[in-house]
Amino acid sequence: MSYIDIIGLFAGTCITVSTIPQILKVWKTKKVKDISLKTFGILTFGIIVWIIYGILKEDLPIIITNSVSLFLNLVMIYFIIYYEKE
Repeated sequence: MSYIDIIGLFAGTCITVSTIPQILKVWKTKKVKDISLKTFGILTFGIIVWIIYGILKEDLPIIITNSVSLFLNLVMIYFIIYYEKE
């Protein structure tokens, strides 16, 4: 693994981890009133495009970090839809 890959993994990890505090807050409070479904929807679409880009470039750091981000954002979208009903 090259230093460029390590930098890519580090950057992707920082971006990926940034969603976790919001997910934990929603999970604990069960409140999503001030969270935009549209924002997370657009973000999730962008992540899917990044994964496709990573696959086309055969760039493992892009594929890995964005795949984890996709999962986390889908969890957040689920919470927004589920807790919006309450």
